[in-house]
Amino acid sequence: MRTSRLEAFSDGVLAIVITIMVLELRVPGFPSGHVATFGDLVDAHLVPVFFSYVLSFVYVAIYWNNHHHLMATADHVSGPIMWANMHLLFWLSLVPFSTSWLGESRGAAAPAALYGLILLMAGVAYFVLSRMIIRASGAGGTLARAIGRDRKGQASPVLYALAIGAAFVWTPLSYALYVVVAALWLIPDRRIERLVDAAPKEPVGTE
Repeated sequence: MRTSRLEAFSDGVLAIVITIMVLELRVPGFPSGHVATFGDLVDAHLVPVFFSYVLSFVYVAIYWNNHHHLMATADHVSGPIMWANMHLLFWLSLVPFSTSWLGESRGAAAPAALYGLILLMAGVAYFVLSRMIIRASGAGGTLARAIGRDRKGQASPVLYALAIGAAFVWTPLSYALYVVVAALWLIPDRRIERLVDAAPKEPVGTE
């Protein structure tokens, strides 16, 4: 299988994930004759709902962007790569559910912990996918040379685990840690970009 087919399928799944999340943003209902104001959003407790949506949107965007970089380093799609990719999409497909529960929970510990668990498992799945690509391409492949020790990949699970535990102690701290991890990954890995750009380009029209 060519990587373009896998990317197209993954793009479609992530687009659906974002669509489902935005459909959870519901307009507050009020009696007839009520004049709508911005204060209604606060009264209807939509601020945490919007916060959870924005945070999850950023995470999905990060995965979409970095997934593109991963696929740019793969020459073809093997069976292990395909199933590792499906594993990643499985956990990302649960993001809308955890986002909705987090937004409606008003600071409850269990939704914050579940949100972190899903992010942690998505991070593990992303790591597995990258390992499968490296195994298919070899130690001298583009991805293996680009990520090196992968400090962000090592730090993220630790921060997720701390956030899950913090949810049962002080929930705002877990939110803050999720924001920190998102900030770490917000900018795509420039090492991959540089190596992909430097690689010899296949002539147009060749297979």
